Amino acid sequence: MSDTTGRPSFVGPLVANWRQYIPYLGFVLIFAFFSATLFNQGFLEPNNQLNILRQTAMISIMSVGMTYVLSAGEIDLSIGMVAGLISCVVAVAMDHFGAVTGVFAGLAAGGFVGLVNGALTTRVGIPSFLTTLAMMGIARGTAMWMTSTKSVPILDDDYIWLFGGGNLGPIPVLVLWTVVVGVVGHVALRRTTFGRRVLATGGSETAARYSGIDTRGIKMRVLIISSLGAALAGMLYAGRLHSGRFQLGEGDELSVIAAAVLGGTSLFGGAGTVVGSIVGSLMIGVINNGLLLMGLEYSQQLIARGVIIIIAVAISQSRK
Repeated sequence: MSDTTGRPSFVGPLVANWRQYIPYLGFVLIFAFFSATLFNQGFLEPNNQLNILRQTAMISIMSVGMTYVLSAGEIDLSIGMVAGLISCVVAVAMDHFGAVTGVFAGLAAGGFVGLVNGALTTRVGIPSFLTTLAMMGIARGTAMWMTSTKSVPILDDDYIWLFGGGNLGPIPVLVLWTVVVGVVGHVALRRTTFGRRVLATGGSETAARYSGIDTRGIKMRVLIISSLGAALAGMLYAGRLHSGRFQLGEGDELSVIAAAVLGGTSLFGGAGTVVGSIVGSLMIGVINNGLLLMGLEYSQQLIARGVIIIIAVAISQSRK
């Protein structure tokens, strides 16, 4: 069938909505560029591709939680430091009480941080930007205090295998964690009432409130989800590096926010995509890996990476 212009009927909607595919097209173009220019440097080698997936796993997982926060019209700047804190909490708890207690302690601590962020933002009325900025310092200071700024080793082989260091056949466990979190996050945001309420809250909080949505409760829950995502990332950091360190996750909040925005999530709320955020995370990982293989100095890598991200975000956000 054709429309009045003579085009096939499916072409109209595709042309009208082409901008939503910009993040994926950008990823393909960046990947193709590095594949062509670094073909002889091993960019396409399976081991290198698996390394990119491993290195971006924690950013991808945290970007899922950040997608919910941004979609609801809020922001979480504490996510990186919370990951570092949780790595220390898990390591210290495991050292005294075992792996199972360590895992539960990490999740409980992450949930508590999210609860505090949510309560201060929704009940006290402090903007989430300031709440989570303060929590960033609190989390880092707490991690430094409880470990005396030292690395706390993790010696439990089962924990190390399950949380970051293992492989299921040729597939790293980190990749499996990313897939599971991504699928659950995508389904919850796109296929559930909760996800629709998150998007409605970010789109117009006043309209959402008049339609009967508990917008304060929604914002509380997305901040808890974000902190739980950071907690899982912290446990994976600890498992991959066999230790808890307060430095882990430092600066990740910028990469996580960039990944979400690169993927098509709006900084102003009302629009979010979990799949796009994970693609954005992979895009950043490909850029980092490609620039490293090109032999650029670290200072040059920072400049090139910043320029590429700015251009990509500008193009991606232009449809807003």
